[in-house]
Formats: sequence, C-alpha cells, structure tokens
Amino acid sequence: MTTLFGTADFAIRESVSRVRLFDGPLDLSWHHCATTSDFIADVFALRFQSSRNDHREVRHSIGYLVNELIENAVKFRAPGEITIEAALESESFKLKVSNVVDVETTAKFQNLLSEITAGDPGELLIQRIEANAADPEMTNSGLGLLTLMSDYGANLGWVFSPADERDQVRLETYASILVTETIN
Repeated sequence: MTTLFGTADFAIRESVSRVRLFDGPLDLSWHHCATTSDFIADVFALRFQSSRNDHREVRHSIGYLVNELIENAVKFRAPGEITIEAALESESFKLKVSNVVDVETTAKFQNLLSEITAGDPGELLIQRIEANAADPEMTNSGLGLLTLMSDYGANLGWVFSPADERDQVRLETYASILVTETIN
C-alpha cells in the first residue's frame, strides 16, 4: 500500500540531474551528505551568477535543502543506495531523494510526519525547539524539516511504497523551493 504525506504533485518535468550514493566499503556517512549537497548547490546556482547576492542566496537555500534531505536518508536508511534527482524548473528548484527504510523506521517517521504536516510549520518549529531545549536527549524531532518549511518556504512530500524486499519500504522524499533572480 502506498502512503502519502505532504504535498502530492512534485513531478519533475524538465531535464533532471541524477546522483546515486552507493553503499560500499567506505560506507555512506555525513561527509558524503555535505559534499553531495555542495556539488548540487554549485551546479544549480550557476544560473544566478550575474548577481552575487542572488547566487549566494540560491546556493545556500539549495545546499541547505539538499543536505537536510540527504542527511535524513543516510541516517534512517536500510542498507542500499540513495538516489538524488534535481531540476530547476522556471522559478522552482525541485528535488527527489529515494532510499529504502525498514518497517520500524517507517512507522516512527510516519508518526512524526503526521504531527509536523498537520499544523503551522512556524509554530511547530518553536514548540519543537522549546521541547528540545527542555530535553537535550530528544531525537527525531523534525527540526530540520520544520526549518525547511518555515524558514525556506519548502513544500515537502513523502511517498511510502512497498519495496522489493520484505520488511522494507521505499521512501521517496520530494521538495520544492522558490529560487528567483532579483531584477535591478
């Protein structure tokens, strides 16, 4: 059974760039997230080079978005590859991160998504920051996702569907943020 959280329509219609992170002898780790997100941000911010401020802002926004979603994929994935697809369509940067998670992780993540997609992201962000300050041991609070929605205006969606292997679920995370040039 397929389950959807968040925004439903994130089809990437334009030409797409695809990067795959493979499991292997080096194992996927945090430095792969930063390196990959920096690369993707650099590539997609090139179009905004005519304005130093636009370039810096677009590169930062894309980099933060990509890094957050890749970190989540690395942190919560079942063994296997992570696929990242990105495109710049009109004034929108679109991203899809695909990986496999186990059934237990799926249930926990779906509970979190039920909470963070139900209310105002800005209010929820403040509540989660306060809860984390009161309990430093708290993990899986959704702060990164709430920050993307509240501070970056990101539209996010998640599709959970059966994977080829038993006790695993395919997770596709979709994101879209506005990226525009300032006209002087």
